[in-house]
Amino acid sequence: MADSDEYIRISGTVKSLERNAAYLVEVEGGLIVRARAAGRMTRGRGIRILPGDQVDVDVSTYDPTKGRIVWRYR
Repeated sequence: MADSDEYIRISGTVKSLERNAAYLVEVEGGLIVRARAAGRMTRGRGIRILPGDQVDVDVSTYDPTKGRIVWRYR
């Protein structure tokens, strides 16, 4: 398991869906992040992420253009 120091949690808006279950998310500050849904979101819970949804993204400190979606707001 990765240390929590390796990720920064940022709020953003899903802009579009890409192939292979990746999403383009515009986070605070205007940065576009390519993100995937976290493993716990994909396992049989029926959580659907659509363009326009508000989400929390864990962004890597090593590569701030990549991240994973950890929460979707209703």
